[in-house]
Amino acid sequence: MNRICTICARGGSKGVENKNIKLLAGKPLIAHSILQAKESGLFDSIAVSSDSSEILEVAKIYGADILVNRPTELATDQAAKLPVIQHCLTVAEEQLGKQFDVIVDLDATSPLRSIKDIQTAISTYEQDIEADNLITGAPSRRSPYFNLVEVDREGNATLSKMLDTQVIRRQDAPKCYDMNASIYIWRRETLLNSSTVFLKRTVLYEMPEERSIDIDSPLDFEFVSFLAERRGLLL
Repeated sequence: MNRICTICARGGSKGVENKNIKLLAGKPLIAHSILQAKESGLFDSIAVSSDSSEILEVAKIYGADILVNRPTELATDQAAKLPVIQHCLTVAEEQLGKQFDVIVDLDATSPLRSIKDIQTAISTYEQDIEADNLITGAPSRRSPYFNLVEVDREGNATLSKMLDTQVIRRQDAPKCYDMNASIYIWRRETLLNSSTVFLKRTVLYEMPEERSIDIDSPLDFEFVSFLAERRGLLL
């Protein structure tokens, strides 16, 4: 199976300034995902997409094979991630003169994944020939059937989802997950022809909460730094 790893890192970060190259456990944040991809031993190429020359230079230093300059229209606050991955794949294939069977995207802001997470997620996906794509998530802290609420236009709070019978205990509610933005996997044609992450048969690989923190704020960065330095990132 011919695989490529994409890592997409925008230069302009509002929550944490320059977070993709901010030092985490002694290395730039993006370096951890690159090194994990290399350590997994499963990829023919690693491509990094960014609108920042500084990020691309760091990616080159840590072993990225393909550096993709992201167009301005794909680097705004409103730009969706899926077109960025599609663009990264297309440019990488043009540069290499080859096509890839499986595309695995590692989010640079979710570095607590383990090498085994990457390996098992890929194995799970490739063994399920009917799966369109794979996403990762952790058991949710709040259940839309029990203690996740919405407030309507009149200011009334109600459960986000209702069942025919009332859920008395959270354990009795359908199992729900928080997407952790850590690993996404597609087959080539599925990725290039998709406009959403959720397809007819999207499967989920479960990860524990302690490996599922996505850095979006200074507090997130502190949590991840603590956990990373306590256990190391390539375990």
